[in-house]
Amino acid sequence: PNDIAIALGERILRTIGPSDEIAARVAKLRQFQAMLAETTDIASRTPFFCSGCPHNSSTKVPDGSLAAAGIGCHFMALWMDRNTVGFTAMGGEGAQWVGQAPFSKRDHIFQNLGDGTYNHSGALAIRFALSTDANITYKILYNDAVAMTGGQPHEGGLTVDMIARQVRAEGVERIAIVTDELDKYTGKVEFPAGATIHHRDDLDLVQRELRAVSGISVLIYDQTCAAEKRRRRKRGTFPDPDKRVFINELVCEGCGDCGVQSNCVSIQPVETEFGRKRKIDQSSCNKDFSCINGFCPSFVTVHGARIRKAEGMAGTTDPLDGVPAPAEFPLGDQGWAAIIDGVGGTGVVTIGAVLGMAAHLEEKGCGMIDMAGLAQKGGSVFTHVRIARSPADIHAIRVSAGKADLVLGCDLVVSGAQKVLAAVREGHTIFLANTAEIMPGEFTRSADFSLPVERLKKAIRSAAGDDKAHFFDATRTATALFGSSLGANMFMLGFAFQHGGLPLSAEAVEKAIELNGQSVAMNVSAFRWGRRAAHQPDFVRDLVVQPGTAAQNAAVAETLDDIIVRRVAFLTGYQNAAYAKRYADRLAALRRAEASAVPGSTAVTEAVARNLFKLMAVKDEYEVARLYTDGSFAAEL
Repeated sequence: PNDIAIALGERILRTIGPSDEIAARVAKLRQFQAMLAETTDIASRTPFFCSGCPHNSSTKVPDGSLAAAGIGCHFMALWMDRNTVGFTAMGGEGAQWVGQAPFSKRDHIFQNLGDGTYNHSGALAIRFALSTDANITYKILYNDAVAMTGGQPHEGGLTVDMIARQVRAEGVERIAIVTDELDKYTGKVEFPAGATIHHRDDLDLVQRELRAVSGISVLIYDQTCAAEKRRRRKRGTFPDPDKRVFINELVCEGCGDCGVQSNCVSIQPVETEFGRKRKIDQSSCNKDFSCINGFCPSFVTVHGARIRKAEGMAGTTDPLDGVPAPAEFPLGDQGWAAIIDGVGGTGVVTIGAVLGMAAHLEEKGCGMIDMAGLAQKGGSVFTHVRIARSPADIHAIRVSAGKADLVLGCDLVVSGAQKVLAAVREGHTIFLANTAEIMPGEFTRSADFSLPVERLKKAIRSAAGDDKAHFFDATRTATALFGSSLGANMFMLGFAFQHGGLPLSAEAVEKAIELNGQSVAMNVSAFRWGRRAAHQPDFVRDLVVQPGTAAQNAAVAETLDDIIVRRVAFLTGYQNAAYAKRYADRLAALRRAEASAVPGSTAVTEAVARNLFKLMAVKDEYEVARLYTDGSFAAEL
């Protein structure tokens, strides 16, 4: 848009002659474009399979095999470690291999084919492939919904057994069905003769058999879309297992095998006294339970568990106690422009919709553009919002360079994106950012992956100015207050409101939340607690980290003495005081030697303190048993 505006401005100047106002605007736009050219994305958030997504399992192929991508959410396997390549237009799946096969030393490929695509035109691709000599196993990924476009049901009521009968009628002899729910087929469906049914745990064995079949074979992978499961569970129309998975951090070694096995983004890192471990994000977990397939004793399933909410002051304190009404952002002739950014699927678009309804309730004009794409699958999403005195005052909705009055950053990584920072005007734009470290999908494959948090915060401060940039860990706060991180974005909206970033009243925003009808009490409370956090940030932080809680106890030792004291206590419980003394004596000797060689330095002693402890506290069967029976894990739960 800026390039177009510059071109138009120059054309107008050539047509009408000199104009100081137009020339100044063109010069300003050129300045913003130059700044934009120098700005690079510090980090990125690539779309990924949802937690518990069937494609986490279904797109795997045996060692030595190759898969071809297709149209659908499973397309994202292209940028994962899935040995998946290429893609075709919808309905052309497999045609590329028909052309390549005569010139390739490879005998066979797997071709991924979504159920919606199969219903649309993919069946014709199978018909064509059957008329050739190609060896292809079509993996028809049946997820019981057209997930990529919003979870719509299949046209014509397509079912697994219907697909099996259709491909048999086309001439496919070898058909295998793989599912996570074997019982649902008992006596209820009619499969063609010779079709076999397997549990998803046997997927690798089934695929190894099918890749040896000459000609065309079909594998139908049947597992309900994870996002659709969540929606149906909210409505009470889908079974919700009364169990949750937790990780014993003391037993966990942080190896990341659980992420490799499950490919699940609900497995997040947690930095502890004894190094980086893993935890399950209970707010995003869709209860697929494939993470427990890793050979790891740190995983525990707890039946009948409910997520604890913050106790004490959170339940008895009015979040607005002592919170003054902020100055409402003044609506001038240019109106108000904002960018809301965050992780897809967490309700970023909902925040924009709430603002739009609040503006409508106050009889103001409002326009919105949602830039989502695949963002609902954990990628970056942006909502541009404009509010003016009347609809006639709104023209272009997209917020251009330097024109944002507010940036509501619901995710730090997305907030640091080039396209967001370019819209910021230093000293003017109010920039609020959620500092929660939400790992992208890359973390499932890279155990040591970390986010450049400080670099992102520095970039935001540089763009907006120190006095205009405000940070808060809304995700952690919402999880502690409400037992779910889903209130984080609404918390950030309240945070922005109290900083004077909205041209709306609190009453209008809360009424819009009520009209939205989803988790009204929690969202109103989150909005109010966000206001309190802007007014009294330390009060809210202290409320979340209550005495005796895991959050307080998880503080990492900062001094060498603390590091040693904690590990001596641990080793005493691990074996006995004499064993712990051996550890302490070795460190004391090293500490004296380091002080003599490099006065004032403790770096070597600190490194040895952490790593010698790890060597001496090896986790054999007895130690794992001790860590489960000493009461610490039960207390943490």
